[in-house]
Amino acid sequence: ERVRALGGAAGFGWLDARLLRDGWLAVMTSEDLAVYAFLCLVADRQGVSWYRRSRIVEALSMGERAVWQALGRLERLDLVAYQPFGRNASEGFRQVLSVPAGRPPKADGWSGGER
Repeated sequence: ERVRALGGAAGFGWLDARLLRDGWLAVMTSEDLAVYAFLCLVADRQGVSWYRRSRIVEALSMGERAVWQALGRLERLDLVAYQPFGRNASEGFRQVLSVPAGRPPKADGWSGGER
């Protein structure tokens, strides 16, 4: 009676099983995963979120620096894209992208892999 379904009251949020199967979780910190899951939950059907960093900080009860770092790592992993709201805007749109094909970079092989 409680089989999960996308759409309707459930929204559009979902996580690609390749995150686990292809080893992406192994290169993500717990903060990365929390921010990624949040963006998946609040995004529209194209994966776009308009939430500002301050709202993510508040919703996840995380420090601003931790959220900022996680967003940067997610961008470097090519899991999330970012575009400013405008020319001199300090905030912008974030879009959850499809999981890149293949394996992620090794945790020690990229600048964001600190754990």
